[in-house]
Amino acid sequence: MEKEIDRLRQEVKDLEQQLKEREELINEISVPVIPSIVPETILVPVTGKLSPDRLELIFTKINEVAYRLSYTEGLHTVILDFTAISKKEIGEISAFGMYIENFRKALNLMGVETVFVGFTPSVTQDLIQSGLSIVDDLNTFLSFRAALSYLMKKRGFALQKIK
Repeated sequence: MEKEIDRLRQEVKDLEQQLKEREELINEISVPVIPSIVPETILVPVTGKLSPDRLELIFTKINEVAYRLSYTEGLHTVILDFTAISKKEIGEISAFGMYIENFRKALNLMGVETVFVGFTPSVTQDLIQSGLSIVDDLNTFLSFRAALSYLMKKRGFALQKIK
């Protein structure tokens, strides 16, 4: 009987370890970081429910990636794309606004520009009504394409059709 209990305890430990590894994998792939066509720029598409824990995970990962890439590749800009996010994915709008503000400030302190794209009209209205103090200071665009056009023009790049 004691051997059976020890075996079951070990099985539980093994399953807990597997669960932890899978949770880490899910966290890793839930925040994709995509290199942009514009040099020194990355895109981070944000999807899914944005609970405070998930926002913390997203912003922690982006801060770590931005810090590393600013040294290795001269990262200048992070584009956060909220196109797939509606009001129902955002829990508490004031908490969401606080994360946006803190995230922008943290990247700014690292010398990295933050561009936000894809806020829906209802999310935009709620952010304004939430009293977010930096609404006027946010660099925002309706679409990823518009943000890329802005960054290309700002940095002196142009796309040209090959003849």
